Amino acid sequence: MSNDRENIKALYETLAGIVEPQDMELFFEDLCTYKEIESMAQRIKAAKMLLAGSTYEEIIKETNISSATLSRVSKCVKYGKGYKKIIQK
Repeated sequence: MSNDRENIKALYETLAGIVEPQDMELFFEDLCTYKEIESMAQRIKAAKMLLAGSTYEEIIKETNISSATLSRVSKCVKYGKGYKKIIQK
C-alpha cells in the first residue's frame, strides 16, 4: 500500500514540475489514452460550468457528460478543494 502512495506522490510531483502547456500535452499523450484525456477535459469543463451557474441540463447538453459523472464533479466542486483552487484562478 505504501508503494502505491509513493507512486501517486511521484506522479503529482512529476505533474507539478511541468511548466509548459506543450510539454503537458506531450506527457499526457504518452501517459493516457485519448479517451482518458477527453474524460478529464470533460470534467474540467463541467466544473467550470457549475461554478459559472449552469444547470445540469445545460452541462450535459454541452459536454455529453453522464449524469453520474456530473454528480461526482458537482460534489467535488461543492465540498472539495481542488476544483475551486485551480479553476477559479
